[in-house]
Formats: sequence, structure tokens, C-alpha cells
Amino acid sequence: MEQELVSLQNQAREQLATIQNTSQLEAFRIRFLGRKGQFSTIMKRLGKVPKEDKPRLGLLANGAKREIEALYSEKQTALASGDSGVSQCCNTIDLTLPGRKPVPGKLHPVTQIMNEVCSIFEGLGFAVAEGPDVEHDHYNFEALNIPAHHPARDMHDTFYVSDSILLRTHTSPMQARIMETQQPPLRVIAPGKVYRCDSDITHTPMFHQVEGFLVDKNVSFADLKGVLTIFTQKMFDKELELRFRPSFFPFTEPSAEVDIACVICDGKGCRVCKRTGWLEILGAGMIDPEVFKKVGYNPEVYSGFAFGLGIERIAMLKYGIDDIRLYYENDLRFLSQF
Repeated sequence: MEQELVSLQNQAREQLATIQNTSQLEAFRIRFLGRKGQFSTIMKRLGKVPKEDKPRLGLLANGAKREIEALYSEKQTALASGDSGVSQCCNTIDLTLPGRKPVPGKLHPVTQIMNEVCSIFEGLGFAVAEGPDVEHDHYNFEALNIPAHHPARDMHDTFYVSDSILLRTHTSPMQARIMETQQPPLRVIAPGKVYRCDSDITHTPMFHQVEGFLVDKNVSFADLKGVLTIFTQKMFDKELELRFRPSFFPFTEPSAEVDIACVICDGKGCRVCKRTGWLEILGAGMIDPEVFKKVGYNPEVYSGFAFGLGIERIAMLKYGIDDIRLYYENDLRFLSQF
């Protein structure tokens, strides 16, 4: 066995001297250091040698293995740095080969839609405000008229960091944060990421939302309808009929789910809109007086509206995408289309 170990070291030194590329180096590793390699084969026989010879042969075997591994690492480093120890004449650049055109990067489709949404509302006079993703329970719920044990909290499937700290479930906390520090008139949108414990073909644990609100004197539901009508026309490049269905949100009263005429069939009925001719696009309503009271506004003087829309939802409708998970699988065949 002693002679075999010495012979194995000599073979390893000789073969490493002739290796010129990484594929040859990998073949060397498999042959000498692999699980079924020559060194492992010798070591399996170590248990059968006489007891008095085991310490000496074990020490010799460990030394041989360390030397082969060190030589392997040195060669690996040399190949990575371009120094294979042989002539570099074969690695010179061939100037007659055609060049490789770099592929330009593109914005993610969700980012493109987010930028477009913000641009439309900025054109309508809305300022853009951003807030923290890790939010306090007070701003995410309490200040929006959703006290502890309110059943509406179950709608959000919240990721809690502690009893009072959480990952925001919507961008609506920016309503309270801004109204606490600024006086009307206000016209603001708050884009950003939000988080909920939900995942399927139409939901992801992290998604993007834009919250918008307007506060002034004599603001009416008609103003809300006007703003959303202009937004949908600009977003989808066509005049679309809107439908407001009564709904419930703790921080708006009255509240409504807003539908648009199906962008695929123009409201005639198709598979995408489930033959109804309508597609849900966002939630909206008049800001609840209780929210105004919490930030020190007089609801007898001021009124306002708020709306919230999901960016992924808008992108799915605009691009005809039926699985929200496609946005986050990093498949360039999908992403490069936008």
C-alpha cells in the first residue's frame, strides 16, 4: 500500500503538468479525488491492513491526499487566471471573427406599468410620496379606522414582525402619514411594494400597489369618477365604460369596487371577463370622516376620496397575461417581450 500511495502521488504530479483546460482538470479530480477515484479505492483497503501498520499508513495516506489536493487547487487557480503553464499562442484573439453585439437591458413589465401609472396621475396634478415597507400597526390599521379585532383585518393576511410591527398590507398608511403632517388641499399617490400571505395564479406574497387620495373642500364622488375615467382612458388608450359596485372598505364610506368594460372584447363578453363584459380594476370610495378625525381634520369642512389599484393587475389586463407568477420567475423569454 505504501508503494501504491507513492506511485499515486507521482502519477498525479505528472498528469497535472499536462493539463491545459478546466475539463481536463475535472477529469483529473474524478480520477484521483472522486468518490470512486483511485485514492478512495486505496483508502477502503486501509481497514484490512495489520493493526500495527495502520497509524503509519494512515499518516502517509493523509499526507498524499493533502499534496494531491494542494496541487489540484494550484492548477485550478492557474487556469482561472489564464496561466495554464503552456504557450498562449493558441489563445490569441481572432480579429476576423464577427463581433458580439451586447443585448441591452429592459425595464421589468411591472416597473414599466408602475412608471406609466405614476406619470398619468402626475399629469393630473398628484404628487408622489413613498413610505416604509416595514410599517407600524397604527398606520397600517388603526389610523385607517381598522382597530384591533376588527373583522376587516382578516382580509389582509398580514406578515407580522412583532405585535405592533408588520410588513404593510397596502400603501394606504401613507394617507395617515401625510395627513398628519400636511394640511389640505392634498392630491397624492403612494406607489410601492405591499405584502400579504397569499400565493396562487392571481396573487403573490409581494406585489405592487398605488394608493391615491385627494382632500379639499367640496370634493364629491363625481370628482372621483372623473379622475378614474381619465386614468383608465390614458392607461388603456381607449374610452372605457366604468362601473361602480357598492363594496366595503373600513377607511372609505361609501366604498365601491370599480370595473371597466373588458379590454379584450370591449364589453361584449369573452373568456377573460367570464362572459360578463366587465373586469375588476381597483377599489375606491370617499374617505371616512373617522379617518379625518384621527389626523385632526374637520370632516364638516373637508372631504376627499381615495383609491387603490394593483400594478400587477393592471399589467395583466393591459398585456393579456393570465398568471401573475410569470412576472417573478425570471424567464427571459417572457420578460424580453415587454
